[in-house]
Amino acid sequence: QFLDLCTHLTEEHPEVVPFLCSRYRKTSASFLSSAEFHNILSRCLGRVRLRRHKVYVYINELCTTLKAHTLRRKLPLIPAPSAPHPNPDPAPAPDPTSSSSSSSSPSGSKRQIRYLENLLRVYTGEIRRLQERELDLEELDSEDSAYLQESRLKRRLMRIFGRLCELKRCSSLTGRVMEQRIPYRGTRYPEVNRRVERFINRPDVFPDYGDVLKVIQKANGRHRLGLARKHMESMAQDAFREVGNRLQERRHLDLVYNFGSHLTDQYRPGEEEA
Repeated sequence: QFLDLCTHLTEEHPEVVPFLCSRYRKTSASFLSSAEFHNILSRCLGRVRLRRHKVYVYINELCTTLKAHTLRRKLPLIPAPSAPHPNPDPAPAPDPTSSSSSSSSPSGSKRQIRYLENLLRVYTGEIRRLQERELDLEELDSEDSAYLQESRLKRRLMRIFGRLCELKRCSSLTGRVMEQRIPYRGTRYPEVNRRVERFINRPDVFPDYGDVLKVIQKANGRHRLGLARKHMESMAQDAFREVGNRLQERRHLDLVYNFGSHLTDQYRPGEEEA
């Protein structure tokens, strides 16, 4: 249905539909059979029927989505390095600390960056559409429920965002409270403080008393601090209480700042009671 409609609307540019078909043939079969693809295709079909003058916009949106799932290879952005040319006088190795030297991740071309930014917009729009869908009881046991589709799209979106930051050579930090580093100066031993601080700032870590005690014991053995076991246990108890309270506070603030949905952005108490 989509091809028939687009063929009729793109008669002035007959190369458009064959290009779309080639993208379709190169797309992985698993994605083509997924509910995610059928939802995107149905949405594009409906939009073309309502706004026929924007047919090329929706064809480009569909092509972008198909390209992201070509042969199960996600985002093959950086081309393979070409073979080095023989040089009788090799230049000295660049200083990795120099600001002028290239980083391990070369910057991407404008075309790559535009493609990723366009893909982010497509995925963001699809996530918003899934959030607005009604979820019935029968769909709760489905492997392709709206919630699971949304979760998969969010994971892909984060990978795309990280790759985009690499190509732009910019930080991927978003300013969330969870990304803020927690300093620790709870003991008079800098070696212990550094190890405890490094441990508690690892992603997805909420240590217990035993974890903190092991960190202190390793610092004691590595730096030969000569701490008695009771002293280390007392330090671990104090550190665990302080660190646990600060991690809980950070998680609570992150939830307060980020909890919500675009569906309730326009809500004002008292105006819409229902």
